[in-house]
Amino acid sequence: MASSKDRQRKLARAKLDRQMARRAASERRRRRILAGLGAVVAVIVIAVGGAWIGGAFDSKKTDTTAEDICTWTPQSASSNTSLKEVGTPPTKGIATSGTEAMTIGTNQGEPIVVSLDVTDAPCSSESLKYLAGKKFYDNTDCHEITAEGAVRCGDPSGTGQGGPTYSIYSENLPSAPDASAGPSPAPSAAAGQAPLYPKGTVALIGDPPGTNGSQFLIFFKDFSPATPEYPIVGTVTSGLDTVTKMSKIPTVANATGDKVKPSKKITITSLTVADPGAAPAASADS
Repeated sequence: MASSKDRQRKLARAKLDRQMARRAASERRRRRILAGLGAVVAVIVIAVGGAWIGGAFDSKKTDTTAEDICTWTPQSASSNTSLKEVGTPPTKGIATSGTEAMTIGTNQGEPIVVSLDVTDAPCSSESLKYLAGKKFYDNTDCHEITAEGAVRCGDPSGTGQGGPTYSIYSENLPSAPDASAGPSPAPSAAAGQAPLYPKGTVALIGDPPGTNGSQFLIFFKDFSPATPEYPIVGTVTSGLDTVTKMSKIPTVANATGDKVKPSKKITITSLTVADPGAAPAASADS
C-alpha cells in the first residue's frame, strides 16, 4: 500500500498537471479571441460576447497564481522543542519553472552558489526562499559531515531534529538504480551509470524521509544509494572549492556518539535566494 507521503506527492503533482492544462486551455482561448479581431465588427462582438459567456475572462479560472501550488504539513513545536516557529510559506503565486540562485556565505571561503531547480522542485525551492527571507539560516552551523559524502546544514539547533514548524513532501527523488546492477549497489555509480547524487548536488533531508524542513545536504562526492531518500533541490554552480575544504575538516563524536561532527565550526553567515543574475553575498573567511 502506498504511504500517505506517496499519496500526497502524487496528489500535488496531479494538481500541478491540472493547473498547467488549465493554463494551456486559457492560452488557446485567448488566441481564438485575438484571431477574431481581424473580422468585421459584428463578428468581433459575437466572438467577445461568446467568450465572455464561456468564462474566458473569468480571472478565477485563468489566473493560476490564485490557486494553491504547495502544501505545508504542520509540525508540533511542543512535541519537538528543536523546531522554530517562523510561520509558513505562501501556497499561491509560486513559480513553477526556471531556476533561482541560492547563495550561502560561510566562514570557510568564497560563497557557495546553488542553482535551485524551480521546475522539478517548486515547493522545496519556495521553502528555502521563504526561510532565507526570515534569516532562518543566518549564523547557524553545519552540524555534520556525513559518511555518505555530504555536508549537512540548516538546523539551528545543531541536533539533527531542528527546523521550522512545517514540512514538505519529497518532490524530486532520483529513480532507484536498475535491479540488474546487482543486489547490493555500491554507494558510488556503477560503470556506465550516472551517480544519483553527483558531486555538487544539493538535496533536502527529513527525519523520517519525506518530512523535509530546513535541513539540506551538499554532496562533495558522488553518491548512489540503493534506495534514494533525499529529494534534489539544486546544484552547486560556484564555490565547490569551499565545499571541498569543508569535507576535509576532521570529525569528532556528536552527542549520540556518531563521529560526524566537524571538529572546526562550519558557520553559515548568510543565506539568500534571488534571481540568477543577483550578486552573491560576501562571506567571512576563516
